[in-house]
Amino acid sequence: MPIYEYRCRKCGEVFEAFQKITDQPLKQCKFCNGKVDQLISQSSFQFKGTGWYLTDYARKSKPSGEAQSGDSKSSSKKDAEGGAKNRSSGDS
Repeated sequence: MPIYEYRCRKCGEVFEAFQKITDQPLKQCKFCNGKVDQLISQSSFQFKGTGWYLTDYARKSKPSGEAQSGDSKSSSKKDAEGGAKNRSSGDS
């Protein structure tokens, strides 16, 4: 539920209100019943880190040539790691 910020014209008090998007804006101050203005506030979410959009959205499919070359690199690395494990177990 969004948080809206208001400032009273009469007492100058700034306050927040939890409201649905479909709710009408407040018209009266909750402290002195004076008229209020809705303020434009900084958004309540932050983008952190680099590349957030790469993990949050579907990736475009790679052409078949690129996918195969990437797969061969990962499989050769796994083979090399597996071979090292097999050699160490055979030495015992």
